[in-house]
Amino acid sequence: MTNTEIYTKLDNSIIEKLTAICGKENVLSDEDTIKIFSEDETEDLSFPPEVVIKPVNAKQISDILKLANEHKIPVTPRGGGTGLSGGALTVYGGICLSMEKFNKILEIDEKNFQAVVEPGVITQTFQEEVEKLGLFYPPDPASRGSCFLGGNLAECSGGPRAVKYGVTKDYVLGLEAVLPTGEIIQTGGRVLKNVTGYNLTQLMIGSEGTLAVITKIIFRLIPLPKFKKVILAAFNTFEDATDAVAKIFQNGITPSAIEFMEKAAVKAAEERQNKKFPNSEAGAQLFIEVDGNYPELLDKDIEKIAEVVSEFNPLDLLLAEDQQKVEDVWALRRGIGEAVKSISAYKEEDTVVPRANMTKLVKGVKEISGKYGITTICYGHSGDGNIHVNILKDKLDDETWEKNIDKAIREIFELTVSLGGTISGEHGIGYSQKSYLPIALSKAELDIMKKIKKTFDPNNILNPGKIFTD
Repeated sequence: MTNTEIYTKLDNSIIEKLTAICGKENVLSDEDTIKIFSEDETEDLSFPPEVVIKPVNAKQISDILKLANEHKIPVTPRGGGTGLSGGALTVYGGICLSMEKFNKILEIDEKNFQAVVEPGVITQTFQEEVEKLGLFYPPDPASRGSCFLGGNLAECSGGPRAVKYGVTKDYVLGLEAVLPTGEIIQTGGRVLKNVTGYNLTQLMIGSEGTLAVITKIIFRLIPLPKFKKVILAAFNTFEDATDAVAKIFQNGITPSAIEFMEKAAVKAAEERQNKKFPNSEAGAQLFIEVDGNYPELLDKDIEKIAEVVSEFNPLDLLLAEDQQKVEDVWALRRGIGEAVKSISAYKEEDTVVPRANMTKLVKGVKEISGKYGITTICYGHSGDGNIHVNILKDKLDDETWEKNIDKAIREIFELTVSLGGTISGEHGIGYSQKSYLPIALSKAELDIMKKIKKTFDPNNILNPGKIFTD
């Protein structure tokens, strides 16, 4: 029996029960809706759900999951649809559970530096609301203008500022969540210390929607830094750029972001945005941001960074101090992903290594891509060793692409693990990467994860087909 055969197809009686739970306006199966919810931002993959449901409260989700568990119907939670590993794809059909109506910021507690929000709030919207009050939520994915906070938790999103401020898990104090069997649970709480039993909150974060459906989030916040400055450093070679990163930290400086961009990435962004960027003919560039509350201290950091970077043969150093210049440089960086993906069919790998090993990683990636005659473009969060490796079909014929792509990816991941790294820093495993998971994890590690999944979801109805091979 195949996995598809163990699940129940939706019939009229089940649709009627779902409609009774959520209302006719929130149970959708028209062609246009199904098309939208059959895809995310992962390559060209498409898996249509049988129905899209848009619940408005935790009780409705509880009732949906009880019904689905009873009848063995697959349910796939979905946020903003910006994922890059197929985590929200309905690979076995069934129900796509859209969280778009869970879109309220319920409370911002200025006294305790906390917020309570629903998972359908757009990340940038949340950031801007807390910033109005002098507060800061640092996790900063490239898709922050459209991704949902719930999806950020599912993948434990990081982004450029993770190097100084950490990733999503570092800001979550507690959750309300619905288990696959329908129970509504509370994890964690509104305290900064909590060792009352197992840490179920942190278990949920990064679980890619396979253990529970998150319906409420308690975040901790920090004070908003008042000032930012950015240096854009251009180099002849990527080796000079990546070698400079570790040396900055060795000199006692922790920037709020250090982003790496090889020449091809910058050129792709130029073409896509129809703008000319500084030093775009350089072999590679580093985007280095510092932030804080005292401009004179930032000046000292900038001076020290320039001194360190000067040891690595920079072609040019440009300082962006005013708000508009900083925003212009960030626009370049944020636009790279979309620009690179517009070139051709692609595979994006989310490799992460100790930052001192980045030069070996990028050099190895170029050697592997040369071996198989494929094009790679690298960029990413060099401050924490997280390099996004985009593998492009470009001008390859279909036969060569299909023959070599899996071999190249496996070699890249094997190299990454050999350098002390792992195969996903912030994009997750999802559907597209699950066959590579044994490269990074042992059988014992995989077995215990599968047992956890079985405990939470005995009938494997919640986001099936993700993380683990069937």
